[in-house]
Amino acid sequence: MPKYFYFKICGYYLYFTSHCVVECMHAHASDSKLTESGSAKFFIKRNGDAVLQERGLLTDREINRIKAFIKDNYKAMYITWREKSDNGFYGD
Repeated sequence: MPKYFYFKICGYYLYFTSHCVVECMHAHASDSKLTESGSAKFFIKRNGDAVLQERGLLTDREINRIKAFIKDNYKAMYITWREKSDNGFYGD
């Protein structure tokens, strides 16, 4: 599973799976197990805004902090995404 970064944000890794690349750009937020069960899922727009699809076990505070992190880092994340997927941002 490709991670966008090798460090955690609010205690969660941001990643996607090889099965995910058929969708538009998004990030799962999960603990060290990197399982979709209990993870949150954020679709990422061209301007860096993140749309929460599944909240998983995350609190509102964690979700807001992760959204802010994605907004600040979505361009770097997109480079990693494009290495594995031909699909673009959410809403394109």
